[in-house]
Amino acid sequence: MIHITLPDGSLREYDQPLSVYELAASIGFALAKAAVAGRVDGVLVDCGFMIQGDARVSIVTPQEPDGLEILRRSCALMLAMAVKQLHPSVLLLKGSALGDGFFYEFALERALTLADLTPIEMRMHALAATNHSIRQRPLTATERHSVYRLGDGEFLTRGPHVPATKVLQAFALDHVGGTSLQRIYGTCWPSRQELEHWRAPPQVMVVNIDERQIAYTQSVTEELRRSGVHAHVDLRNEKIGYKIRLHSERSVPYLLVVGEKEKDGGFVSVRSCSGEDFGQMRIDEVCGFLHPKDCGV
Repeated sequence: MIHITLPDGSLREYDQPLSVYELAASIGFALAKAAVAGRVDGVLVDCGFMIQGDARVSIVTPQEPDGLEILRRSCALMLAMAVKQLHPSVLLLKGSALGDGFFYEFALERALTLADLTPIEMRMHALAATNHSIRQRPLTATERHSVYRLGDGEFLTRGPHVPATKVLQAFALDHVGGTSLQRIYGTCWPSRQELEHWRAPPQVMVVNIDERQIAYTQSVTEELRRSGVHAHVDLRNEKIGYKIRLHSERSVPYLLVVGEKEKDGGFVSVRSCSGEDFGQMRIDEVCGFLHPKDCGV
């Protein structure tokens, strides 16, 4: 007999091993439909992971940070598949969740433009509608990284991943950068409603100088959102001057710049889209600066 302890402390008994998805289905159809992964004794695993013995298990959905990251990581995988189908000679390099979305890096004989993103996004929607499964393949003796099968392709990628592409419905591609090595960036959300909310013009754009500040920049953005500010984050691998100029031209009211001194000091540098420099502020000071009503206080 296998004993499964759920997050609320309740205990369930099963007479044979079962997958994370089967456990979710035994709890409720809605939970199984929402599941993107599981957490078995504290370790994130795919929905297909078999629970062989007594364990503490929780079902992971996109409504929690780990689940949303898994959703976006899987969207990056679907992006890679779409690019490969449309450009068979592409060399796929790496992809991941990033900020409010995901990216994939690749090498191609020609530089892609924004116009190329439309057919790629359309192909991604077709892949989602076709509902391809995403499954981890057992490693061979010489392999050291996870290999996942999506359609007729195999990809080296960190897991877990969503069980199938039908989960990936609310996404959009918005940027391509680079020359010899290119990156396509997109955003991904649990629902179309959340995607449309994200598309509304932001009040604040948080930008990092380089990859060393990614975690702190994301935490700043989340703190602003919890305070009621409609904030976006730009973590793309682009020069800071380009990002500041781009968002200023788009008339984002305020830009919060994060470099090493900001990260180490626990603050941000604030400027307006017109270039006015308001100096360094803590996040609570930013909320007061914007206006109390914008911070939900």
